Amino acid sequence: MTTDLDAQWAVRWVRETARVVAENRALLIDLDRAIGDADHGENLDRGFSAVVAKLDSADVPSTPAAVLKQVAMTLMSTVGGAAGPLYGTAFLRAATSVGDADTIDAEAAAAMIRAARDGIVARGKAEVGDKTMVDAWTPASESAETAAQAGASAPDVLAAAANAAHAGAVATEPLIARKGRASYLGERSAGHQDPGAVSTALILQAAADAAGGAVA
Repeated sequence: MTTDLDAQWAVRWVRETARVVAENRALLIDLDRAIGDADHGENLDRGFSAVVAKLDSADVPSTPAAVLKQVAMTLMSTVGGAAGPLYGTAFLRAATSVGDADTIDAEAAAAMIRAARDGIVARGKAEVGDKTMVDAWTPASESAETAAQAGASAPDVLAAAANAAHAGAVATEPLIARKGRASYLGERSAGHQDPGAVSTALILQAAADAAGGAVA
């Protein structure tokens, strides 16, 4: 049985993301209220609900990239604030990385995560340590590449990325924000996890869960 990821996996990823974002909507709102404008959870919930509605209203795209591109376009048109353009760019870059392939193997999965991370960096101009979602995406990408190079399956590459993203999100708590609305708070931004980093961990965990990766 192949462990490569197909269009059905991408659809499961979207649906699981919508579920966990809805489940953690209040948490993301609270995190964003502490250092932002309290709209992160609401915006993401609305965005991924719209993605699921789009999938339900039409034929399922036949390739992973087609699903990811649909996610990107829907997020960009429905999610306000910084999250829409950032996550939209991430999914669009991921789709471009995957190309027309019917399935994604471990190496392609790692490249997909790297492309998403690079898209976020290009769009948001943030670096590791700025207390943004980049602090979750960067270790996720590095762990995914390490796992792929070690011969892990595609699901386990995603699991490695999810674990690293979670650790990266936790590690944002003591940081002082240097980008976005949170940066206006200066030292008062310390002591709170970055909501974008936390939502990144949720989204990548959903990808791993959709693939059946072994999560520690």
